[in-house]
Amino acid sequence: MLVNKDSEFAPLKRDRQAPKVTPLSRNYSLDTLYTHRKVQPHIGTEFDQGIQIRDILNATNSDELLLDLAVLVSERNVVFLRNQDITFEEQKQFIDRLGRAAGKPASSGLHRHPVSESSSEFGQEAYVISSELDKRNSAYVRSELHSTQWHSDVTFENAPSDYAALKLRSSPPEGGDTLWASAYEVYDRLSPAFQAFLEGLTATHTGDGFLLLQQLGLVNINPGPRGSPENVGDHLSAVHPVIRTNPVTGWKGVFANKEFTKRINELSKDESDLVLEHLLNLCVQNHDLQVRFKWNVNDVAVWDNLDFDFDEYHRYGERSTSVGEVPYFDPASKSRRDALGIAPPVARRAHLASLSSVRK
Repeated sequence: MLVNKDSEFAPLKRDRQAPKVTPLSRNYSLDTLYTHRKVQPHIGTEFDQGIQIRDILNATNSDELLLDLAVLVSERNVVFLRNQDITFEEQKQFIDRLGRAAGKPASSGLHRHPVSESSSEFGQEAYVISSELDKRNSAYVRSELHSTQWHSDVTFENAPSDYAALKLRSSPPEGGDTLWASAYEVYDRLSPAFQAFLEGLTATHTGDGFLLLQQLGLVNINPGPRGSPENVGDHLSAVHPVIRTNPVTGWKGVFANKEFTKRINELSKDESDLVLEHLLNLCVQNHDLQVRFKWNVNDVAVWDNLDFDFDEYHRYGERSTSVGEVPYFDPASKSRRDALGIAPPVARRAHLASLSSVRK
């Protein structure tokens, strides 16, 4: 467990210089075969019936299709594919190839969750989403405030996930929805001064809920490597930039979440708590930057873990998770709205207008 002392949160000395990465663009090969629609203006795309992941994997131009899908997922944060007839082996192949199409490091493979059960029928490269397991663990690590579960996957790893896919084998007759939020848009809701303040800061991410379950004897921590030589040890703690550049799109996003982000290292604890609470409020209280998905059996959601947070409810399925690069911030990267030529949010436009009038 973490101790709230400034010395415990000194930033790790890691080389986080931005690599020279050229953002990728869609080739629109998927659009010649399938139709899709935006679910919300800022986040979420759903394909119409007819698309099958297996067909994409076996197509003669599968690399081209996977590259197009990877960029689409990174631009839209999450993509929904209904009624998918794939095995878990195919699901693992799909998400690993999606990451490779987007240029993940050669040393990164599929993530092995630190508490995945070796006895699982799907192996350690599966993370089972189960309401029964959640009931077992919730008494120890869950709050009555469901907003505390907003997170990006495994950010306590030095090399966290780039893409993940979840397929449901069963879903309840009502409820069981999942929400995603756009961290691109959270960044765009910040004032320019606050954006500049956060850029270059780092935060400590810790999987302390899993560490607590280990202390209680409920799970064993897999010491790794967990999908990357960067992900070893049983401390489940890493330092990442607060503002992160997505190497696929080149867009800036807020890389902090309620469940794993414990402290902004360069700030005092009180200052850090205030800033992290503000970032969470922007995510939770702005419904127009969220998308909500109602699951059916065999539906698949594919999401980019670099630039969004999500909140999960009870259901049963298997998640396959690709490992990406060590997170970095590129000062030359742009916000999503700047890159796409979209006007600032309404409240920000009013704020900027007021600043202009004060300066005159």
